[in-house]
Amino acid sequence: MDADVKNKVAYVIAVISEFAKAHSLNALQAYRYLDRFKGIDFIDRFYGVEHTLSFDDAVKDLTFYCHRNGGGLV
Repeated sequence: MDADVKNKVAYVIAVISEFAKAHSLNALQAYRYLDRFKGIDFIDRFYGVEHTLSFDDAVKDLTFYCHRNGGGLV
């Protein structure tokens, strides 16, 4: 597997974990929420920028983006 892909996968896993902690969810709940409200797509599309931010900022961005797509977490 390409090193860039490994880094991206590791980042996605870490962001899901941080999102789960921030919203008192387990990892599976966080993944399902992010998948349903397009957060995973957001991470994939904007990885180039998001991975340069703190996890707190990335979680805030995901929360806002998912909320705009119908998610209930704020």
